[in-house]
Amino acid sequence: MKFLQHIRSKSRLKNGDEAQVYEHNASISRSPNNRTRHDLTSKLPLKLLTEILSHICPHALDDNYLSLEESMRDGGCMLCDMRDLAQCALVSRRFLVATQTILYHNVRIDPVHYCEREIDLATKRKRKSFFERNGEPVDAPKQRVEQLSRTVRDNQSLAIQVEYLKMPYMTRETCIADLARTVSVLPNLKYVDLPDGIYSDDRSCMTLKQELEARCSDLRKMKYLHGAERSFALLSQSRPWQSLEILELTRLGVEPNTLVSVLASFPALHELKLEELPLIDDSIFHQIPSTPVFPPITTLVLQNTPRLTAGGLEAYLYRPETREVLTHLTILDIGVLPSELYRILSASPFLRSLRITQTVQRALTPSTIPPLASRSLETFRFEIESPSTSPHELQPPSESYYQYLSSSILAGNFPSLVSLYALSTSLPSLLLPPPAAPFASSQAPSSSLRQPLMLYTKSIPEHDWYLTVISPPTSTNRRGSATATRPISFYNGSTQLGPQWGDKARDSVIVGNGFGGFLAVPSEDGTRPSSAGGHKHKHSWSKSSKGWMG
Repeated sequence: MKFLQHIRSKSRLKNGDEAQVYEHNASISRSPNNRTRHDLTSKLPLKLLTEILSHICPHALDDNYLSLEESMRDGGCMLCDMRDLAQCALVSRRFLVATQTILYHNVRIDPVHYCEREIDLATKRKRKSFFERNGEPVDAPKQRVEQLSRTVRDNQSLAIQVEYLKMPYMTRETCIADLARTVSVLPNLKYVDLPDGIYSDDRSCMTLKQELEARCSDLRKMKYLHGAERSFALLSQSRPWQSLEILELTRLGVEPNTLVSVLASFPALHELKLEELPLIDDSIFHQIPSTPVFPPITTLVLQNTPRLTAGGLEAYLYRPETREVLTHLTILDIGVLPSELYRILSASPFLRSLRITQTVQRALTPSTIPPLASRSLETFRFEIESPSTSPHELQPPSESYYQYLSSSILAGNFPSLVSLYALSTSLPSLLLPPPAAPFASSQAPSSSLRQPLMLYTKSIPEHDWYLTVISPPTSTNRRGSATATRPISFYNGSTQLGPQWGDKARDSVIVGNGFGGFLAVPSEDGTRPSSAGGHKHKHSWSKSSKGWMG
């Protein structure tokens, strides 16, 4: 029978060249040297072998707490990478141990293949019969969840390796029972994509939530929405997740003392988001003897909580254990006004990232308040906007706030600032000093910028960010006006103009769109001169395209 299979496979070859290659490979496989060849990978340590195999499937080592949709990778098919890694397990027992460690560390159940293979597989998944030629497609993610549940329940050694479990939105919403059976045998689970009903104590998800509280004590991220007030209040007594690091609370009707007691029961909590909590006020930051206090947080997000003011937040930041820990602060439409922001910055000397969003009605008088200042701030998102104003007004009220910000930056109050985001197209001109005289001395003009500033601006929130790099001034000997600190344009065919422009990025002109941004319009003739950077970019793009096409 094997001889007939050999003859049949050889007869299928199309030409003589393929037959010669077939005979050559067959002779190599039958040679005695090939059978006795020593496996060099057997000398590698298991940790090093695992590190080498992890490059086949890079997403399997992601240790983030993001959902499947948020943790997507560009430029590859994750299902194909996982299939290639699974085939490596057939090499030897050492490869099996290494690949299982990678495959079951971060389990992803992607809905489709992100490559051409999905076209053939989608056709094969349809249930067809003699009477029905156009059958319904098989739910592949659901089948994968069922297979994973059966595998981890039958093999406990694989179940204890699972730390991250991610699946599509529709799969986690429809496979609640299978998901509950799966997490019941995963004691080391740190993150899992859950249905929305579990965050609001929906009755259909109560079994799943009980399994999480009883079996998955190492969970690191959880969320509570409106309707889960009762289960949230019981957390201070049951304490199911002592390793919880990230907590999000949205539209919860809980009292301030209940909130503080629950937050104090999580010793590892370092990221907190409070959104639309109507009963929360400054009393959560007060220190009362013999009662729990608001814990120190590294990343704090406050959104749509109008009863939280600058006074309460300033009192929280004056605590030594809090002031030294807080590094990222987000203030979105709360009781902290932009004119009070200097109080927050002065009370947080270790703050690295700050974002404030506010809609103002009246202009600011900068002479009445101290300037903004922070020696540690690296990223500043100052998104102040005004409602639709009358065309007869000279400028919207928000422009006075950006003048206040520019004067603070030019005064040298932000020595560590690297990135700045603003809803104003006039801010780049405000941050540039006046040009030097044509025949002035060659010394660099005075400026407070110590490093290049990445300035992102746009006119309305719906638009994309436009980048302007403002560099520190340098000495120049050129005649005419010195332009040492003018903005640098970063428009090219791969970033700003979009991939549809391809290799014709230099055959375009940049025109305004009426909102402070730019539109890319192709030029009528292709004789526009291109810069040296354009030639260099074109040359590198052609090389990469040739390499990708093989």
